[in-house]
Amino acid sequence: MPTTYLVNHTHWDREWYFTTMDALVLSEQLFTEVLDELEAHSDANFCLDGQTSVVDEYVDIHPEAKKRIQKLVAEGRLFVGPWYTQTDALIPDAESIIRNLVLGINDTKANYGKPMMVGYIPDTFGFNAQMPTLLKQVGIDSFVFWRGSNYDHQLKSLYFNWYGLSGKKVLAANFPFGYFTAQITPESKTKINQFVKERFDKAADFAYNHGHNQDILMPSGIDQMNIIKNIGDTVKKLNDHSKYHTVISSYPEFINILRKKNDLPNYKGELRLPTYARVHRTIGSVRHEIKRQNFLLEKKILKRVEPLAVIAHKAGLTIGNGVLIKLWKKLLECQPHDTLGGSVSDNVTTDIFHRFKEANEIADGIENMIEKKLAEYLKLGSDQVLIFNTEPFEVNAFRSVEVLTPSKQIEIVGMEDQVIESAKHFPERHHILMMTPKGKEFTDEPEYYQLKINGKVKLPALGYKVFNIKKTNRTLSEMQIEKASEHARIQNNGQSLFFEDGHLNFQTKAKKIVSILQLVDSANDGDTYDYSPLKGDKEQILPFQKATKATIGTSRECLIVEGSASLPKSLADRQSENPKYAALNYKLMLKFNDRGMINVHLVVNNQVLSHRIRIRFNPEVNTDEVIAEIQAGYVTTKNKDIPVDWNKYYDEKPVNIYNFDKTVSLTNGARHFTFWGAGQKEYQYENGSLFITLMATTSELGKPNLAWRPGRASGDTTNQGHIMMPTPLAEELGKNEFDFAFSFRDQPFDMKENNRLTQAWLAPSVSYQMQSLNLFIKRLDNKIWETDDDPSIPSEMSVMDMGKDLDVTAIYPSYLTKNAYIIRIQNMSDMPQKLPNSLLGSGTLVNALEEPINAINAISPYDLVSIQFQY
Repeated sequence: MPTTYLVNHTHWDREWYFTTMDALVLSEQLFTEVLDELEAHSDANFCLDGQTSVVDEYVDIHPEAKKRIQKLVAEGRLFVGPWYTQTDALIPDAESIIRNLVLGINDTKANYGKPMMVGYIPDTFGFNAQMPTLLKQVGIDSFVFWRGSNYDHQLKSLYFNWYGLSGKKVLAANFPFGYFTAQITPESKTKINQFVKERFDKAADFAYNHGHNQDILMPSGIDQMNIIKNIGDTVKKLNDHSKYHTVISSYPEFINILRKKNDLPNYKGELRLPTYARVHRTIGSVRHEIKRQNFLLEKKILKRVEPLAVIAHKAGLTIGNGVLIKLWKKLLECQPHDTLGGSVSDNVTTDIFHRFKEANEIADGIENMIEKKLAEYLKLGSDQVLIFNTEPFEVNAFRSVEVLTPSKQIEIVGMEDQVIESAKHFPERHHILMMTPKGKEFTDEPEYYQLKINGKVKLPALGYKVFNIKKTNRTLSEMQIEKASEHARIQNNGQSLFFEDGHLNFQTKAKKIVSILQLVDSANDGDTYDYSPLKGDKEQILPFQKATKATIGTSRECLIVEGSASLPKSLADRQSENPKYAALNYKLMLKFNDRGMINVHLVVNNQVLSHRIRIRFNPEVNTDEVIAEIQAGYVTTKNKDIPVDWNKYYDEKPVNIYNFDKTVSLTNGARHFTFWGAGQKEYQYENGSLFITLMATTSELGKPNLAWRPGRASGDTTNQGHIMMPTPLAEELGKNEFDFAFSFRDQPFDMKENNRLTQAWLAPSVSYQMQSLNLFIKRLDNKIWETDDDPSIPSEMSVMDMGKDLDVTAIYPSYLTKNAYIIRIQNMSDMPQKLPNSLLGSGTLVNALEEPINAINAISPYDLVSIQFQY
């Protein structure tokens, strides 16, 4: 007789249509009852959803419960961790997913005991193909999940070996009918025979029939659901009525059972098919500003704050790990599937943006502290500027530097090809208070300029250099905007981008491409989970009406393209004979960078309701495949045929719309086209055109009977006793900004070269000037006071130089070892990446938890390695 393993748990969305504070109130009662029940029944155990954050929040209001939790964890009856929050698996950066595990595991060890070392993600909307690789970074070799599987097209068993692109493997266990498959409620207990016959055994039958499994995982629990009381008695009753033998179990115990099996099938690839449950394939563009803010904050932490903390430590200034961890936790609290997806109420959305605000304040404050203290150590004057390089290799590249000066007639000594990107004038002020040794004195404050100067500088690897500011008799070149033209053009190394007859065209030496970039719009009859086409509506091209060219000096050119459209204001207007109209205005600023990429800043003033805006690229690259970057790897996608009667086989239409991390490329072997996104996460390739979704706006949390998602509404809004929930903030009215880049090259696509371009595109400009003209340019300048500490540091410093061949994803102070830092390197290619002997000799190979690992001399394809260095 097959055995079913009953795992009692609660699934705990920290927020959804309810807020995190609402969830805290619910936990106050529920978690207390869990502890009471476990202490009263030694045969019971319970899983607290695999995330530490909710336990931390409970202990904040119940500090006396900490010892109770520690005791139950030690007994193996209460399971906490390994995640800090239940992460989304398609939108965050790979490093965010790794750090979520690191912080969750470290916190559990420090506060509660042994973490549940199972990659448990019960409700996330599908999984990237690299989850096994990311889990193995912290030593987790198992994965328990719900959505995304298909046992007709992918594999034949609910339990299987899942391989990442790196070849690293985890044991995977799926419950295709959800984490509530065996949900035992008080009502179920009173109708146990009906429950067994119509629910429990049917689910077990499916598991048995798909793989002839003799051991079957049966999770019992649902959102914010309490522990099963007297579970031992309930299991006895189950066994009286079921054809299966049921035992009380846990996720770690079931994984140990799977470890003994040597006949599990193998699978490699993403898990994102909506066969038994919805995966919301178009959630990657809902509430786009959440995705954008998440991307920008990830890059700020990884590219600015953490490397600066390492540089600062080398210079004698230590930034405590506590504030860096607090920063990460604010970000990770924005990354669960509903939160980052945007399928939340407007009330919750306000909370999300407030957390982004708080996180950015922490990040900016840390950076401000490091910059000013090091400038103080260097005894810099206002005629000097400190420029940092947060990359672990020497650079000779263009950087933007902000300085405040009494005059525009200045230059930065040692910077080549410098121009003024922007200038702001501050007029003279009178009767200004100064605190001096004499006491209060009053003076006049002269006029000054805030200048953003761009130029090429040579900087040491992972370090800084001081540059002098010199007065000159000339003013640096500033932007000059020409009159609007029907033939405005910018050029770079044999390529040009030009506006002609309402089209934005691209020209190489050998080829002219008409309408390389278009904006297209369609109605969105969907909700905060999914885009859905409106019956009778067609996607339309938004017109470009005029273009101007701006120049700075002789080498900087910018093409400014503007347009506007009058569109039906609402969904009802799109189907009305007498529609009301609203304006959609948009402006693109396009310029070549020094690597031949075209950087684009797009501003959309949106006054239209419930619609989707996409970029359409027409690069004329003949291919039927797309190379998409995902977390720590690349996958190739190819459109699949969708059956006409798809709704017989799927919970939602399996549309050929995919997620990506940073880049999407098309290649035909001879040439290639690449798109770089700064928070855009969704693409579609159709009839030779590449579509990138910018935004999909909506007025409802969940709607029923969508064209691509028939039946009930997602988000509980049409469940019994629930109400429809308007989301006016999800209409994203007003100013919306987007940044992205693209390039067209007459050469084959090369992963390593693409990675170098990506890292260069993401490289930040970080500089600081010690000045007293305006102490609010850097927000904390007026409160970071000089101290008696007087260390002597050099005017130029480098922590370490790893060379440009290695793709570094993170540089941060060690969590566990004093005077040490971690560098994480990824191999974003399909060939092994050799590690230099000099690097191996100076550092210690560790996993992401900073535990030593066996020696290696190369990184496997699509894998990562962490190295710990001492200062």
